[in-house]
Amino acid sequence: MRVAGKADSESESGQYPAPASSFLATLAAGTFAVTAEIGPPRGASLRPVAEKAAALRGWVDAVNITDNQSASVRLSSLAGSLAAARAGVEPIMQLTCRDRNRIALQSELLSAAALGVRSVLIMTGDHPRHGDHADAKPVFDLDSSELLRVATAMRDEHILMSGGVLKPPPDWLLGAVETPPARPQDPAEAGAATRRLTTKIDAGAQFIQTQFVFDVQAFADWMRQLDDLGLTRRCHILAGVGPIRSPRALAHLGRIPGVHIPEAVAERLGGASHENFRAEGEKLCSELIAALADVPGLAGVHVMAVGGEHAIPAILRQAGLPPRGARR
Repeated sequence: MRVAGKADSESESGQYPAPASSFLATLAAGTFAVTAEIGPPRGASLRPVAEKAAALRGWVDAVNITDNQSASVRLSSLAGSLAAARAGVEPIMQLTCRDRNRIALQSELLSAAALGVRSVLIMTGDHPRHGDHADAKPVFDLDSSELLRVATAMRDEHILMSGGVLKPPPDWLLGAVETPPARPQDPAEAGAATRRLTTKIDAGAQFIQTQFVFDVQAFADWMRQLDDLGLTRRCHILAGVGPIRSPRALAHLGRIPGVHIPEAVAERLGGASHENFRAEGEKLCSELIAALADVPGLAGVHVMAVGGEHAIPAILRQAGLPPRGARR
């Protein structure tokens, strides 16, 4: 991806042209896609993002750049996206509704398009009470589904929420997130998750990355329900996975709403020694990826290992997934 900074890279439209998206090409070809996640640093430097992206280059189709994750101040997702692109990895810029009103959200979207960021993942965002500025005023002028509709109209109809015409219009691949039901056979629980997902797809989501999946069979059951409804043919779904690297991380994940850790997984990791815990968590992650690769209708996996990105290539290799170039 070419990035802003050189006058001769700007097109006649005034946008910095992004090359064809390898992430989109992978999804369109039906090849099992892999995305990962990078959290920008708490500091005024692009180097940490660039170094993490370089470690993932050749192993992932794209990398999410988080937007003040956990409601804590970080380098912006737009700046991080440019750093990842310069390091040779296609970015997916996360954008949350928490900190901005509709004016700022539309401005941020336009800025991303003008700078050549091709993919945007839209989220409502965690409440500030959970972050490092608990007394900050939340905005939440729009939620994720509303902003998806706005972004879709900006791209396809060339208009802002105000009705103002965009010249030139942006071009994005739009994504969202969803939490799979822990009990897909429970009509109420599965129905609620499916309705949320359908709303986001109707609003314009072209790909979905899910919350952590630790129960492959339950997730496969839900995917079967989505396939029966035709949703897997309307949107590419990537299952969220990640290595549990410490007992503290295991306890933290268990407190996250929507994350279901089966008893067998908790017992397996709980039985690991302190010295072997990280290796066992990474082995479990690789096994989950390998099992998910056989789930009908699943487009790929999204690997969340913030702080442990360097381990992702080995996890993918252990799961039997070759480098990106070898999957073409």
